[in-house]
Amino acid sequence: MAVSLNIPKLPAQDPNEIQTVIVHTKTNYTEQEIDQLLKDFPHLEKRYIFKEVFSGFSVEGPVRELEKIERSERVSQVSKVQTYMTEAENPVEIIGADEIRNYLGKSLEHLSGKGIKVGVIDTGIDYRHPDLQKNYKGGYDFVDKDKDPMETNGLGNKDTFHGTHVAGIIAADGKMKGVAPNATVYAYRALGPGGAGTTEQILAAIDRAVRDKMDIINLSLGSDVNGPDLPISLALNEVVKKGIIAVAAAGNAGPAEWTVGSPGTATKAISVGATTPNINTPFFTINEKKIALTNMENSKEWAEMGSIPLVNGGLGKMDQLTNVKGKLVLIERGELTFTEKVQNAYEAGAVGVLIFNNVAGAFQGMLEKEVPIPVAGITREEGEFIKESVQKKKIYLTIEKKWEKDILAEFSSRGPVTSTWDIKPDVLAPGVVINSTVPEGYMALQGTSMAAPFVAGACALLLEAHPDWGPDEVKAALMNTAKPVKNRQNVTYKVYEQGAGRIQVDKAIDANILVMPGSIRFGKYKLVKEENQYKAYITIKNVGKTMEKVSFDFPKGKRGVSWRLPMPFTLKPGQKKNVPIIMNIDDNLFTDKLQDGIIKVRAGRHLIELPYLYVLEEPDYPRIMGFDFLKKSGDDSYEYETYLPTGAEEFGIALFRNDTLQFVRFLDWKKEVKRGRLKGEFNITNMDKAGTYRMKIFAKKAGKEDMLEKILKIK
Repeated sequence: MAVSLNIPKLPAQDPNEIQTVIVHTKTNYTEQEIDQLLKDFPHLEKRYIFKEVFSGFSVEGPVRELEKIERSERVSQVSKVQTYMTEAENPVEIIGADEIRNYLGKSLEHLSGKGIKVGVIDTGIDYRHPDLQKNYKGGYDFVDKDKDPMETNGLGNKDTFHGTHVAGIIAADGKMKGVAPNATVYAYRALGPGGAGTTEQILAAIDRAVRDKMDIINLSLGSDVNGPDLPISLALNEVVKKGIIAVAAAGNAGPAEWTVGSPGTATKAISVGATTPNINTPFFTINEKKIALTNMENSKEWAEMGSIPLVNGGLGKMDQLTNVKGKLVLIERGELTFTEKVQNAYEAGAVGVLIFNNVAGAFQGMLEKEVPIPVAGITREEGEFIKESVQKKKIYLTIEKKWEKDILAEFSSRGPVTSTWDIKPDVLAPGVVINSTVPEGYMALQGTSMAAPFVAGACALLLEAHPDWGPDEVKAALMNTAKPVKNRQNVTYKVYEQGAGRIQVDKAIDANILVMPGSIRFGKYKLVKEENQYKAYITIKNVGKTMEKVSFDFPKGKRGVSWRLPMPFTLKPGQKKNVPIIMNIDDNLFTDKLQDGIIKVRAGRHLIELPYLYVLEEPDYPRIMGFDFLKKSGDDSYEYETYLPTGAEEFGIALFRNDTLQFVRFLDWKKEVKRGRLKGEFNITNMDKAGTYRMKIFAKKAGKEDMLEKILKIK
């Protein structure tokens, strides 16, 4: 699997260059002890001390000093500060004030989140917005380092609105009503201009939110690394241990598997994917394949059309659009801007445009200005399918519209999580065409960023209804009562795509039996003769007021799998019981690398569907993720950092000429590398001539090799 990444211009680095790092200490140090430690490093400036999420601090100083502190016996790890971004797709057409609370089930008027404190770790909040000013109670700005966590403004396209939108979904109380309109909102601005922030800022915000005694924190932000051991994921696990509910967006890198990013990978956090609310979706069917159309921003709404001819318009250049009058046009992404393609098609007489992606994954993009015809972006797979169909025969399409609800958003990141093999996301919530507050008004956005605050608001309602519940009970209630969702072909999504399903808060509030955890992770195993029995434990707790009988339904038969489940039992109010779930594998019949399904638990009148996942040997997860490199002191030395989810039997960086792809040499090569973050260095020698090179970074494990590519320019 080769992945092509955009490479930012590399800043030169010398021993005196100033950088910021996070230092993890081997033991818990007081501030005075940290000051004493730093006396040995007089050129380093202390920035933040982390007390709540781990033992350590951040410092700023020249590279030469940072390299020294990394070698200190009192330091366990030094982490580079990484950049995190808001998790949101592009804006879509504003459809008016959404009745957000209506997405959650029956009327919840008796609950409003009163007395619950929610920390929004994001781009800040426009606390002057009329729908938010009543519930905003304070916070802190970790970008400007002051007590004014206002959104970025006055910087043009670097202005932000993301945190205000998230806060409105949680607790707007004005023209628009959030999920928990009486909850108290605190803003922790960790993402600055353009919606970007560092690991240090986010960790400092989490630490402060714990000290401020938040009940819930929401993180609608993320990275592209599907690993559970990044600092922010680990921090959220600690937050939950302290009794605070942590909600994190799963990410917008779907529909591929293994795309949930940190901190949505945190085991104890509630990781949230996105579904559609009830929206009127245009679609057409071609050769029995149904393709949904999502309006690109600034294009005309799709309307129902009958028997419209479809033609291939190439890349949308004028000389490729000579026969499109009165027709729909299929155009491939690339070379021209979206607006140029659509404008050309419009001037040639087209009545609508389909732009298909030139890379795998969900289509992302918008038109720079309004156009008078409808435009939709579709995937490369869909585009190639249509293109092939058009080449075979004349195609006439009928555009229909259908009300759809609870379809997993194409962009919503899927799991599982590498190395822990957790089922993520845990739950789903509406995240498409969600209208909420932004500075000076309202806007509809989509993304798992919008789904996460639905869940944060729902948690506020649950805590108000059940003040004695902790994070485990709240998470279990949401998962135990969630509704599994199906795709447009009426096939239920895999549990590692949707978790337990779309939340139903009214049912969660009324839950009388809780099963914890809300999903079962059997882990990763290698089949061994006569040792193929795997066990997981769950806790069943009666939180109701009456005695309840609990029983189990055997999962649907799957080849090579059998079960031993607990016998029926009863629980008195307040009573709980820890019971084993045992899976038996027949290695002569079992072949699936990812074995997922549902175990049904019956509690009185209620049915709880418990997702499970079993991972066999080495499934098809990416062997390598994220690669960054930086020029070091002098002209010939570089340092790099990458992430290996489960380690590698072989890791290397191969150098090729960019023009001829001729192999030059290995910049680095290692065997038997441990899992997690990998740091290293490579040198450019006098034999490497000036020019542009391509680095191919590869990792091999269990017969599978994955590769990333980066460009290296040598002067």
